[in-house]
Amino acid sequence: MPGPLQILGFGALAIDDILYVDQPLSSGKGRVVDRLRDHGGNVATALVAASKLGARAGFIGWLNDALPEDAAARALAAEGVDISFAPRRADAGPIRSLITVGADGERFIAYDDAVPQGTCESLSDTVLVQAKVLLIDGYATHSAAVVARARRLGLAIVADIEWSLGAATEDLLRLSDHLVLPYAFGESQSGEQEPAAILRALWTPERAAVVLTRGALGCYLRQAGEEVLWHLPPHPVQAVDTTGAGDCFHGAYAAALAEGNTALESAVFANAAAALSVAGHGGRRALPDLAACRAKLAEAGAPRPVKFGLA
Repeated sequence: MPGPLQILGFGALAIDDILYVDQPLSSGKGRVVDRLRDHGGNVATALVAASKLGARAGFIGWLNDALPEDAAARALAAEGVDISFAPRRADAGPIRSLITVGADGERFIAYDDAVPQGTCESLSDTVLVQAKVLLIDGYATHSAAVVARARRLGLAIVADIEWSLGAATEDLLRLSDHLVLPYAFGESQSGEQEPAAILRALWTPERAAVVLTRGALGCYLRQAGEEVLWHLPPHPVQAVDTTGAGDCFHGAYAAALAEGNTALESAVFANAAAALSVAGHGGRRALPDLAACRAKLAEAGAPRPVKFGLA
């Protein structure tokens, strides 16, 4: 991959077995109408999304040292993600997930994550400083010292966190200057329910941005240096499969951020990318390219950010 990397990431790397059923998940049962195997994982899919959008992205989480046998690693490399700086160990491997997708595009993920997480604590500064952005997820609690070092070195830390492990997750949240979180986690973490209240509760003077993604309702944002809050309405789209939509948002956000865009501009771009990603099957198969995102943003009537409250 020519030139320095723009985005690095470590976190979930998965192999997903996906079942599509003919009923909404709320029905309790349904007939299988299709099945496929895809590669996934929060950070891994986000890095693939960034790569498809033209960013130079690298995975630095644990990979198996028998690399030719590591299908998940080969899939990353095949999608343009640099894996040459990833540390190796004999017991590393992908998370295995079984995903059921209902007729309405909603999904339920059952996963087995009993594999090494995080990255090597001795990962060199030379590796880290080649990038502008570090993408992490909740598994980064296993390597918080690397996150702290990346922050000190000047990387923007974009965090995708979906659950709390208590103090370890609190530390990770403090280290992250770009919180890009599912709305439900924002609610549970803040104890608030309204977007403005959640954004205020999660804000600290060290933050660059807090973004709350809310699926079909769009997303909400606060960025440093402004006295307003923003709502980004969703793009009208017929959802086929929402698997990987959040990961796509994170990858697109990181790609735009690495190009020097503001948090708001990055979220606008990511909002369009995520909308495109739900129009096809699989977590990675429907990830859009840069031309598709630009076309989506240029559509007549494409949603624009709306101010909705004082910070």
